[in-house]
Amino acid sequence: MKEINPVELKKMMDDKEQFQLIDIRDQYEIDLCSIGGKCINFYHILDKKDEISKDKKVIIYCRSGNRSLKAIRILERKFKNKNLYNLKGGILQWREDIDPSLPTY
Repeated sequence: MKEINPVELKKMMDDKEQFQLIDIRDQYEIDLCSIGGKCINFYHILDKKDEISKDKKVIIYCRSGNRSLKAIRILERKFKNKNLYNLKGGILQWREDIDPSLPTY
């Protein structure tokens, strides 16, 4: 499983690299804080698999990195996706490393 840390993701954003960012958290979590990206709830990831790019790097994140890790394992096993990256530590680690103004929940 491939992972990317918040510092690496921030650099990709700053450099305007081409990638897809997917937030798989619940709506109430997204309402609390977000770093952007397409919202595809963890429980609907299989139904929305066609909305996930197969041509570029895809970074998937959640609160702590656990749900996104599970989602990636499911997608890799079922559909053989090879371009998926887990945001290590999720939005909590993003808060720690990049933006401490985000609320903790």
